[in-house]
Amino acid sequence: MEKVKVAICQMKVIDNKEQNIKKAIAMINKANEKGADLAILPEMFNCPYESEKFVEYSEVCDDSYTLKSISSIAKEKSIHVLAGSIPEKVIAKNDDKTQEYIYNTSFYIDDNGKILGSHRKMHLFDINIKGKVCFKESNTLKAGNEVTVIDTPFGKIGIAICYDIRFIELSRLMTLKGAKILIFPGAFNLATGPAHWKLLFQSRAIDNQVFTIGVSSAHKKESSYESYGHSIVCNPWGEAIAQAKYDEELIIAEIDLNEVDKIREELPILSHRRSDIYELKLKNNKINK
Repeated sequence: MEKVKVAICQMKVIDNKEQNIKKAIAMINKANEKGADLAILPEMFNCPYESEKFVEYSEVCDDSYTLKSISSIAKEKSIHVLAGSIPEKVIAKNDDKTQEYIYNTSFYIDDNGKILGSHRKMHLFDINIKGKVCFKESNTLKAGNEVTVIDTPFGKIGIAICYDIRFIELSRLMTLKGAKILIFPGAFNLATGPAHWKLLFQSRAIDNQVFTIGVSSAHKKESSYESYGHSIVCNPWGEAIAQAKYDEELIIAEIDLNEVDKIREELPILSHRRSDIYELKLKNNKINK
């Protein structure tokens, strides 16, 4: 399928899991009515973006009320859904000891309600911008270690989460694995959002000549962590072809994957890469300044 109609579900997240899921389902229903092939939810769409809430709202994948609900609507409406992310609880047994971990995990669900793949956020958001925002995901979350590219009827899609977009190597690896669309459910804040959100999505699109999509939760003033919103779709030329504002909003954008091939032919950045030199220099740890 060369053309894909995506629905950007910029929903307001509250401190009520059931209501958040109902909101997500309502937006997926609306996306389906508008003819979307793929609906995308925000990072932590079932849970307030707060460390203590990650623990309270966490669910084991195999018995997740959230995932079962989203899988059900995906199957009912025959629509693909990227379930932004949820706090995923993993119970591990090592040497007769039981340990619990929580990951920030995104799940790709197909139109039969089947989970095709998942991504655990690799780079944890630990920042302290003086006088503006301080947040440490590592207080409660564990980092994932896998680069995620999922085979879908729309081709290969790279999945990462929010802060992952700042690490250029990850986007390049997803691109080299064949992804023509990179999706980042996110929740930038009012300090980092206005400064970097749009610029990062445009940059990763230009760097890799792919479509980039960022789906955020809507801004909520009464929240302890205020999301920036401004969900975005950028084309391989780096143009923002769709963008929300602060409030709750559903945006439909059509992606033509032929644009990727066209731009790569006209401006063959990827084929001009001097990977032989890069790899040699990195191996020797000697980069000329």
